[in-house]
Amino acid sequence: MATPREIFRSLQEQVQAVSARGFSQRVTSGGVELDRLLPGGGFARGTLVEWLGDQGSGATTLAMLSAHAACGAGRGLVVVDQHRRFYPPAAIALGIRWEDLIVVRPTSRADLDWTLTQLLRCRGVASVVCWPDSLNDRTFRRWQLAAEKGLSLGFLVRPIAAAHRPSWADLRLLVQATPSDNRSRIKVELLRSHSAETGHRIELELDDETHTLHLAPPLAAATPLRHATGA
Repeated sequence: MATPREIFRSLQEQVQAVSARGFSQRVTSGGVELDRLLPGGGFARGTLVEWLGDQGSGATTLAMLSAHAACGAGRGLVVVDQHRRFYPPAAIALGIRWEDLIVVRPTSRADLDWTLTQLLRCRGVASVVCWPDSLNDRTFRRWQLAAEKGLSLGFLVRPIAAAHRPSWADLRLLVQATPSDNRSRIKVELLRSHSAETGHRIELELDDETHTLHLAPPLAAATPLRHATGA
């Protein structure tokens, strides 16, 4: 069986194949309306972003779309799937190309820590998506410094309960699904930012055909029921 270092050397060869010579220091989230919520109109390379949302909230979808948008200059997108729950065809359905996507499955917490650190430091990696169960301050800081060195974007999808824990992320975004008849509506709130006022929120809809985000129209008010009158 290959060692973690041998696996990572192989991964480096793959990401070098999709690396680019130059790139912007700030990248779009993949949606104009979501960009307006973000300081500077996008994500700053070299930072970590927390997407806080429970299962079915849409946090993973937004993280994957944003990670894909960061690959516009040709650098790779790496998914770190320690739980083996990631379904690649779902990512392809969002418009992500096979050739831009690399999936890594560490087998222990130590491997996860080491893998994330190396990926975030690698200049051939544009973005990393991961679902860490728990994150201590020391590991969080190590990942933040690695992202800063590699000018990559680390998207960490975490449960809402993590909002009460210390963070080294540049941004924290709360993601919640909202009731809708036939479209995917997602509410996003800016919980944490080093450079902008927090508390702003927007409601988005995801177009399943074009894989684009747009501002959700207001929900129609419920019509009160009329009581039947007797003859």
